Amino acid sequence: MSGATTAILYAPGTNCHEETAAAIELAGGRAELVLLSDLLQGRTRLDRYQAAVIPGGFSYGDHLGAGRIFATVLVAQLQDQLTDLLAAQKPLLGVCNGFQVLAESGILPGRTPGKRSMALLENQSARFEDGKVRLVVSPEKCVWTEGLAAEILEMPTAHGEGRPLFCSSDHGEPASSTRVVFRYVDSEGQPTMRYPENPNGAPEAVAGVTDETGLVLGIMPHPERASLPAHYSQDGMRLFRNLVKWLRTP
Repeated sequence: MSGATTAILYAPGTNCHEETAAAIELAGGRAELVLLSDLLQGRTRLDRYQAAVIPGGFSYGDHLGAGRIFATVLVAQLQDQLTDLLAAQKPLLGVCNGFQVLAESGILPGRTPGKRSMALLENQSARFEDGKVRLVVSPEKCVWTEGLAAEILEMPTAHGEGRPLFCSSDHGEPASSTRVVFRYVDSEGQPTMRYPENPNGAPEAVAGVTDETGLVLGIMPHPERASLPAHYSQDGMRLFRNLVKWLRTP
């Protein structure tokens, strides 16, 4: 097991923190559940950890918008620790609600806490979408997808607000500088706008993006729900194994 510890940040309403921690440990890593209020009250600090994950769920009931309260707390009260974590070149993953938090806080795609440049809007179907999807991995540099370029990964998705809008584009599509890591694809492995293969109507089939360093990743589908033999796919484990491998590298 890797001696480096990954913080699994969670708040009231988060519901995938235990599964995410279990997936990291199954991959050979070490994970610790970190309640957001413990950070706020100084009982622990982000600099104790070598990586961090913001898992899925409905933090603070998604009041005021999915991930918005969690993101506001991070920026307003923990920005110094957050900035230090990014400056220290530590991996950071946001899954589903965690991706929404990273977008709302400005960490993705522009790596600028407090300055939002994308949002994750209501699905085009105007309903919660829960199903299996296929994702193609781009050749974009990313710690979490090292060695997976052009591969098709299968994992479940479950969200009501997953359609990305990029504020740097007049049409809400990713600008040329946006580093897209995952796209929804059809059975032929081609990026698609067709429902339900693209469950939320994401422009250009965008399902996940990274920052300029390749250390920060936001993904709408759930890799932790594709990690056990009992799951229909174990493709999600490949992301967590990449994390553990990176943490073990001198």
